[in-house]
Amino acid sequence: MLNISKGKINRAVKTVIYGTEGVGKSTLASRFPGPLFIDVEGGTSQLDVRRIEKPATWEELISIVREVAASPDVCRTLILDTADFAESMCIAGILKKYNQKSIESFGYGKGYTYIGEEWQKLMDAFNACITAGINVTVIAHARQRKIELPDQSGSFDHWEMKLTKQVAPLLKEWADLLLFLNYKTYVVTTENNSKKAQGGKRVMFTTHNPVYDAKNRHGLPDELDLSFDGIAQIFNAPQPAQTPLDRLHELMAEAGITEYQVREVAALRGKYPIETPLSDYSDEIVNGFCIKHFNKIVELIRKGENNG
Repeated sequence: MLNISKGKINRAVKTVIYGTEGVGKSTLASRFPGPLFIDVEGGTSQLDVRRIEKPATWEELISIVREVAASPDVCRTLILDTADFAESMCIAGILKKYNQKSIESFGYGKGYTYIGEEWQKLMDAFNACITAGINVTVIAHARQRKIELPDQSGSFDHWEMKLTKQVAPLLKEWADLLLFLNYKTYVVTTENNSKKAQGGKRVMFTTHNPVYDAKNRHGLPDELDLSFDGIAQIFNAPQPAQTPLDRLHELMAEAGITEYQVREVAALRGKYPIETPLSDYSDEIVNGFCIKHFNKIVELIRKGENNG
């Protein structure tokens, strides 16, 4: 007997976020509802988030995801940070299992077949989380690959996930929401009629373009500011209140300066010892010094770089 239903089905969201280095992939994911990170890369050390201790093996990673699926109250969004580091764990596990020196040593592409088969096990565990009502988000780095046009002269650079040809298609097909994060630079004409790059605004792209992979099943605009606010409605969740530290991290990313550089200036001004992480700064210092005088802080950092 056919069981026919009608209308939209509300279920957990499958998201893949990838982008250039330092653009804010993990920071964006940390704004998702009730996040819990599996930080296999170690990239969340400066974020005030809940995280699971880094798994030692590929098998342990899959086991952790399955355990989360069996414990739906542990989080609302499970985040793997990052897919490319997880893929390296996957390959290491395969080489150890079959006592091989490299993935190429299997011959005839068999090693890459093993990668696809192993990664599907992780995808199955992710799907178990989705069935349990837990959103799943996967973060990956981006790389550029030159695409040669077949029947035409010329080529162009294409942004894609920094993954093998076995894993990247699995993630792209699986995702409801594939977001490409990058800096948007504007080219302006100066008074002497020369071209100059200006800006560096952080954005996320949501639909496919010849220059990058992206997609969404929610009718989003092609381009959004890099903020959870633009996609919050997908998760039926209001945007979490932004903390002073969140705002400071946004300013640092936009200016391209590191935490250590900010800590150096704060130490010079007698606010905290240089070894104190920003996460231990009081809101009063973050707001009243770091944010209030941020332009001056950047100026001092730039001056120090030039003098160095």
